[in-house]
Amino acid sequence: QVHLVESGGGLVQAGGSLRLSCAASGRTFSSYAMGWFRRAPGKEREFVAALSWSGDSTYYADSVKGRFTISRDNAKNTVYLQVNSLKPEDTAVYYCAAARRLSPVRVSGLYDYWGQGTQVTVSS
Repeated sequence: QVHLVESGGGLVQAGGSLRLSCAASGRTFSSYAMGWFRRAPGKEREFVAALSWSGDSTYYADSVKGRFTISRDNAKNTVYLQVNSLKPEDTAVYYCAAARRLSPVRVSGLYDYWGQGTQVTVSS
């Protein structure tokens, strides 16, 4: 069992940055691939970024490439999403998720555990 808690969201102006964190419980955190997803108002949940268990392999949605960076610190049981050059269309609730596999995955249905989400609001 893995319990995930996101933090770091907030209100920021366009062009600004935030660092989202996701703290995980459990001693097997390092054996999980991790991902970030988001759901904007009135839209479906969408993939943002994913990371392998070691942090060596990453995937990004085209809409965030070059602006967002996913990373993890297995010693702290934490995964991060650095979000830079924010745009109003990045406004959403951001969720982290854990998958019982070593390689990163883009498909939400392959994730086993989800956090409650953290709100990111970008003003223009």
